Amino acid sequence: MKPYLVSLRIVFLASIFLFQSCSKDEETQPAASGISINNTSLGNVLTDETGRTLYFFANDVDGASTCKGNCLTNWPVFYRENPSLGTGLNASDFGTITNADGSKQTTYKTWPLYYYAKDAKAGDVSGENVGNIWFVAKPDYSIMLSNAQLKGHDGKSYTSKYVEGTESTIFFVDAQGRTLYGFRNDKNKKNNFTKADFSNNSVWPIFETTLGSVPSVLDKTLFSTISVAGRNQLTYNGWPLYYFGQDNNQRGVTKGVSFPSPGVWPIIQKETPVAPQ
Repeated sequence: MKPYLVSLRIVFLASIFLFQSCSKDEETQPAASGISINNTSLGNVLTDETGRTLYFFANDVDGASTCKGNCLTNWPVFYRENPSLGTGLNASDFGTITNADGSKQTTYKTWPLYYYAKDAKAGDVSGENVGNIWFVAKPDYSIMLSNAQLKGHDGKSYTSKYVEGTESTIFFVDAQGRTLYGFRNDKNKKNNFTKADFSNNSVWPIFETTLGSVPSVLDKTLFSTISVAGRNQLTYNGWPLYYFGQDNNQRGVTKGVSFPSPGVWPIIQKETPVAPQ
C-alpha cells in the first residue's frame, strides 16, 4: 500500500476511535442534579431536574420522614447531594435528613421532599391533596397543613374536641411547620388579646405575614389581614391567628391547646367556623 494511503487510513481510524470515545463519555455522563421552580396547573412548584413535581407530607410536621413501608411505593423519597438550584431558590432553605432505614432525603424549609409514583410526566400534580395530607411543594406557602396528635403543655394528648384522647388532627401551621391558634374571646377580625404596646405579644405572638400560597384544599378568599396597633395579623374565617410562645418556635408542637385550659386557644382547621361578630 502506498505510504500516503497508509497515512489516510490511520487518520480515518483515529477519527472513528475519538468519535466513539466522546459518544461513550456523553452516554455515561450523569444527568445534572438540580431543583427548580416550574409552573404547573397549581402554580409554581418545586421540581427535580427533569421537571417532576415534588411533594410535602402533612404527617412530617416535626421534620422527620414518617412515610415508611408501602407508603414509599407510592411516595418515593427525593434526594440530591449538593443540587444546583434554579432562580428564586436559596441554599439555606434546603437540608438533608437520614431516615431510620439509613436512606437520605432532601428537605425544603425542613419539610422532607417526595415524588408521587402516579405522576406520569413533568408538570403532573396528581398527588395534590391525596388523603387530605399530601401537597405539592410550593416555595411560597404562608399556610401549610399538619396531621398530628395534639399534645398540650400539661403533657396530655387531646382530640380535636379538646378532650383527652388519641387522634390525628389536621390543622394549620406556617411554612416552617409551627402551629397556629385562634383565641376563643376574639371576635370577627378583632384581636381582643394583644395589648397596644405589645407587652404580652411574647405569650401569644400574632402571626404576621404577607399571604402567599396555601394548599389547594383551602379557600384563599377566607384569609384576610387586620391591623393590630400598626402591625398586620393574618386571619382565617375572621379569626386572628397566633403562635404560642411556649411552643418555642418548634415544628409540630401544640402546647397551646391546653393553656390555660383546653379549648381556650384552639388550633385552626379548614372547618373552623366563622368568628362571631
